[in-house]
Amino acid sequence: MAFYEETESFYSDLFDELFPILRSITGPGLRQSYDILSRYMPLTYDSFPSGTKVFDWTVPQEWHCQEAYLLDPDGVKVADMARLNIEVVNYSEAVDMELSLEDLQAHIYSLPEKPDAIPYVTSYYKKRWGFCMSEKARQALKPGKYRAVIKSQFVDGQLDIAQTILPGSGEKEVLISSYLCHPSLANNELSGPLVLLGLYHRIKNWPRRRYSYRFILNPETIGSLCVLSKLGTHFKDNLAAGLVINCMGGDPAELVFKHSRNDNGLLDKLLYHLNKNNYKHDNIAFSPLGGSDERQYNSPGFQLPVCCVSRSFHVGYYEYHTSLDTKEYMGIRPLIDSIDKLEKIFLALEQSATFVNTHPYGEPNLGNRGLYPTLSFYREEQTKQLEQLNHILMLLNYSDGSKDTVEIADLYGCSVVDMQWAIEALESHQLLVMK
Repeated sequence: MAFYEETESFYSDLFDELFPILRSITGPGLRQSYDILSRYMPLTYDSFPSGTKVFDWTVPQEWHCQEAYLLDPDGVKVADMARLNIEVVNYSEAVDMELSLEDLQAHIYSLPEKPDAIPYVTSYYKKRWGFCMSEKARQALKPGKYRAVIKSQFVDGQLDIAQTILPGSGEKEVLISSYLCHPSLANNELSGPLVLLGLYHRIKNWPRRRYSYRFILNPETIGSLCVLSKLGTHFKDNLAAGLVINCMGGDPAELVFKHSRNDNGLLDKLLYHLNKNNYKHDNIAFSPLGGSDERQYNSPGFQLPVCCVSRSFHVGYYEYHTSLDTKEYMGIRPLIDSIDKLEKIFLALEQSATFVNTHPYGEPNLGNRGLYPTLSFYREEQTKQLEQLNHILMLLNYSDGSKDTVEIADLYGCSVVDMQWAIEALESHQLLVMK
């Protein structure tokens, strides 16, 4: 494993290495990106051959593209993948032909409402070819003959997903997922995997974990469907919570959490609870309109408790899916701030579980275990100890397997994070066991 360092310069250098790679939903660019990230976290790979049926989808052939450019009548390259790899429509078929400007227009994509931006365009599941340019550049095209060259091939290969697991002491697990498939976009591509990498190292360094944490990187949509085809049944039985991470840079200061479809998972409940206890994130309802891989995890056949988090995607940003989505727009500092905020959420999730009282017939003798004062005399400075005792009594009384610690904390009127000492003390004396 290469040396990992949580600094702005480390993430900046890693970003610079990943950004120029021509990624898509399959192919060498995706694997190259996984391999770079695997230097800093141990990744194992699962591959799904081209043509594999995955629910109602089929894994496509790999797209390999070596060169793509558009020459104007003077021989000037007015679009060139070598300059910026979103200047070719992702998954374009091969072409080498001359055509008039009039005929070329059907193969050019631009955004009149964003005249300086080059759009990012894909055509994964229908064969076509095209180039992307700014509206200003499009309006400046001269009449005459153009030469379109795209040197690409579709080959039988595979779709790859990458994952690693940090084991916990219990049977339940937490999914942390992000996607890799966009070429040379910053916030909408690399911010998620970089934050995921940071979370891996933060959680790895915790002294203990109740939950196992599964980190997955995959191409968007078809990749998460492949994940579900392999792990869907396992998730139904074992998933305590899940979070899809994307668009973690940009302007907004606070995280925005899109809740799960049923809005009744442990993370859903915890996010509302933490809002009441001075955590500043925003919550929005699930919708299948827009979004990312949470749509697949929350589809009717699975209905998994998977949320989605971003800083900017759910509130929208002008630079989305264009050449304006740059490192300068995204920023490196917001990524580290996002890691900080998400670690606090997952630390709170560690205290959020359903426990069972192992001595439910009356109160167990807490004094014999050093958990209850043996002298009925209190001083003002003992307020903290009395608060901890109240937490212990609440946990013991309500831990009958029907309420989780978030609900118990709500009953008492405190944060579940405040109950951490009491939960761990009761666990250490085997008075509570995780259900």
